Amino acid sequence: MPAQSAPIRVAAPAKVNLTLHVTGRRDDGYHLLDSLVVFAGVFDRVTVEVADSLSLTVIGPQATGLGAVPPQDNIVLKAAQALAAATGVTTGATITLEKALPVAGGIGGGSADAAATLRALMALWGVTVPRDALMALAAGLGADVPVCLRGRPADMSGIGEQLRDAVPLPGCWLVLVNPGAQLSTPSVFRARSGAFSPALPLETPPRDVDDLVTALKVRRNDLTAAAISLAPDVGLCLAALTAQPGCRLSRMSGSGATCWGLFATEYDARTAARALRQQQPGWWIEPAPVLPATADPFALAAEPVLRR
Repeated sequence: MPAQSAPIRVAAPAKVNLTLHVTGRRDDGYHLLDSLVVFAGVFDRVTVEVADSLSLTVIGPQATGLGAVPPQDNIVLKAAQALAAATGVTTGATITLEKALPVAGGIGGGSADAAATLRALMALWGVTVPRDALMALAAGLGADVPVCLRGRPADMSGIGEQLRDAVPLPGCWLVLVNPGAQLSTPSVFRARSGAFSPALPLETPPRDVDDLVTALKVRRNDLTAAAISLAPDVGLCLAALTAQPGCRLSRMSGSGATCWGLFATEYDARTAARALRQQQPGWWIEPAPVLPATADPFALAAEPVLRR
């Protein structure tokens, strides 16, 4: 396929771990996980245009979070370089990353950005990569990049490379809250103590939100205590979410520091977000729906990146 001349935009939705069990540890030190992953309708956005060489510009409300990262070390540029090497493409691209998700926030911002970059550049350059090879390329960029490239609710296991479609989930809303803390994933894993947990994937589709909440309550995020020990504000986020009317459950996502509250309706989620913003004006607080498996990242990119 020929390269596209018009700019191409792709959304990089927030990855949210509804559950995260640490099930073991490999000899090389990597931890084994069992996690139910969904994506929320709040996102970064990647725009690409044909150019003579590869370049990256970062803009947006969370761009300052990447201020200390040189462009050549950004996972977005690494994804572009890896794709060019894998496909033999010599055409360049100007890449603009509109950063709306908190950096090092446990919602896969960088991984989602890398996945969106791969999607955008394959469309821009008119190239395809066999699925297995593309997933291997994604895994080489980071453990969460494959699930973000897959882009739909998934049961994730192994170190993130083993993926299968999650059972169908009911429509619901999340309020995502980050207190402004950046947590290093390796640091959180090092701070974790205690026994490993059994894998406990959802095998039966929840009939409704009540059923989903019941299923999630017997599962957990095994990294929460470790994250709170490093960033006590995570505990404050969880307490603030739990206190909101309509919040059915609150948990931390990934290795933190972003937490989520689950709500049955858009009204309840938006009401809670407004209340939390009044209480904590310095926190990042966003209501967003859990995206369905059919969500299109190209179409989503046409919407506002933040839901006010």
